[in-house]
Amino acid sequence: MKYINMQYDVVVVGGGMAGICAAIASARGGAQTALIQDRPVLGGNASSEVRMHICGANIHGNREDARETGIIEEILLENRKRNPNHSFSILDTVLWEKVNFQENLDLYLNTRMIDVESSHNEITSITAHQLTTEKDFLFKAKIFIDCSGDSSLAYKAGANFRVGRESKDEFGEQFAPDKADSYTMGNTIMFKAIDMGYEIAFERPEWAYTFTEDDLRHRGHSAAVSTMEHYGIDSGYWWIELGGMQDTIKDAEEIRDELLKTVYGIWDHIKNAGDHGAQNYALEWVQFLPGKRESRRIEGDYLLKGQDALAGKVFEDAVAYGGWPMDMHPPEGFHYKGDPTNFIEVPIFTIPYRSYYSKNIDNLMMAGRNISATHMAFGSIRVMATCAIGGQAAGTAAAMAINYHCTPREIGRRIETLQQTLLKDDCYIPGFKNEDVKDKALQAKVMASSQIAGGEAEQVINGVSRKVEGQANCWISNPISKEGQWIQLDLNGEETIREIHIKFDSNLTSEIVTSLSKTTIERQQAGLPGTLVKEYEIQILKQNAVVWSKCVQDNYLRFNKHYLLDEIAGDTLKIIIKKTYGCQEARVFEVRVY
Repeated sequence: MKYINMQYDVVVVGGGMAGICAAIASARGGAQTALIQDRPVLGGNASSEVRMHICGANIHGNREDARETGIIEEILLENRKRNPNHSFSILDTVLWEKVNFQENLDLYLNTRMIDVESSHNEITSITAHQLTTEKDFLFKAKIFIDCSGDSSLAYKAGANFRVGRESKDEFGEQFAPDKADSYTMGNTIMFKAIDMGYEIAFERPEWAYTFTEDDLRHRGHSAAVSTMEHYGIDSGYWWIELGGMQDTIKDAEEIRDELLKTVYGIWDHIKNAGDHGAQNYALEWVQFLPGKRESRRIEGDYLLKGQDALAGKVFEDAVAYGGWPMDMHPPEGFHYKGDPTNFIEVPIFTIPYRSYYSKNIDNLMMAGRNISATHMAFGSIRVMATCAIGGQAAGTAAAMAINYHCTPREIGRRIETLQQTLLKDDCYIPGFKNEDVKDKALQAKVMASSQIAGGEAEQVINGVSRKVEGQANCWISNPISKEGQWIQLDLNGEETIREIHIKFDSNLTSEIVTSLSKTTIERQQAGLPGTLVKEYEIQILKQNAVVWSKCVQDNYLRFNKHYLLDEIAGDTLKIIIKKTYGCQEARVFEVRVY
């Protein structure tokens, strides 16, 4: 077979939210990067093929100030600006654009990894086939990142992995089963129904199953019922879940067929077996690519455990965090006669860098639901926003390893550099703050046109760029006047300035996700977060004279980086906030100067 040979620094396999963030972070870190995705769209379970909303540590807005930032926040705000109707197809386009036009990053859609070549505990190359063009590729790279979900790359490379549930005794996890087994959480097929405004009939296909009210007694399924995840009759049910007692990879086709028979059988029951408030509803869409929760998990140098999450552990090598409950679905799925899930509450906890690279394959990293974790810890870290920030951490580390000519494991010796890079790029690592010696703002004297108690101007250089445990960590002004409100950093004498970073308040308690669920959509504020700054001006002053300025209108991002074409010498930086998206006061979390 004739291959097209491609050479990169980093190759990412899998284009879900973890893979997208890993690839973008790697490319922005200076590494020549490829993202290989076997579907026609990006986003994985967040794409138009599956249509799952992106969950994370803020638990649908029920935990304050916990939404994930960094690249995932950039994507969600971009989508919020351009996709007011919550269209998953438009989200597909936003994700494609974000990847396709990223410098140093090449995207290969419809491209399926076929095989892996390894030697001396290293991956040397992978082969892949692009369905649409009938091209065959040979990808060589220094580092590979498995974001495939199923750990397909790691499996073919001979990496150590786990499947199923560990016993309570193996790691002392109090909520684990007494005996280990190979069972997992199952797959789900969603649907969307619309109110036609008039009564409409439904005829059950002869291949669909038939269900009674007793079969569904633990699963709300009328128009008046919503669940914790805000799904309902118009947006499908996550508990239509099967396959956990099978092999979710090898039996995937059979599991999908069973799910289709089940979905149509449940819809038949809702429409034709009693009054469920569905007389006017008709099916508009039924998912054909099941959303998969669990399969293989790759073993790293550290296996994240359930008790780490329950204790809110802060690791010395923390690079990401979680906070979604340990959301444990019984492997029987829909056939389980009790509650369809057990939500075990956890505080915010960190995830160590050692869980993001392979234990036995030296140039293999991972991000997403396949990181190094037990089944219990997996119950929390598997949600997409958590996967996304882990992807950014892995991609950033991969680019660093390329720069330092070392393995991912050896980056652990430079963990402070990795952590400070992530913080600089607007990631949040609980327990850590900005200590970047290159940040000239940290030595500045800060003053402002006004400030409220608890929102002092000096907080823009306190190293923490979100509200934490009641501490605002934010400059909050009096109401914005016609002239605006300003904050000023008097630097430590005259400095040359080439970069200015500003982190605004995008209300990290709120939820800003595209969703199938009418309930989830309606509880969100329309448009961009009201606390976000819309218009501002930056000035560099030298001996009280403005030597450089820039006006920004229609800003929609939390994290704004300004690169100056030429270094400017100045002794003062001034930021004038002129307008927000609704909030009366100016709110700025962090200012950095390089």
